[in-house]
Amino acid sequence: MEITVDTREGGVAVLRLEGRLDMLSAADVKQRIAQTVEDGHRRLVVDLGRVLFLDSSGLGALIGGLKAARLAGGDLRIARPSEQARMILELTTLDRVLRPHDSVEEAAGGYAS
Repeated sequence: MEITVDTREGGVAVLRLEGRLDMLSAADVKQRIAQTVEDGHRRLVVDLGRVLFLDSSGLGALIGGLKAARLAGGDLRIARPSEQARMILELTTLDRVLRPHDSVEEAAGGYAS
């Protein structure tokens, strides 16, 4: 799993994930999200556009990241999930909490300055 973090205007951090978000990579993703929040970025967008596979461990990492962001007074949004990731979110009803956005811009645009 490759993880890159870009910061945008308004304090939004975009975490771009590439690879499989599964049991092997979930801990790294969760830690990177937590570190980004600790670095002062409370508004997060996780770009799943290049995530090939998402399992329950990956969902756990995203929920852990959402909790960390909300405890810091922010939020976490997901962008560009694959069809497989959308299906997992819908089956678990986590799409109600982690609403999928079609683009990073759409997800980031919802944050008030």
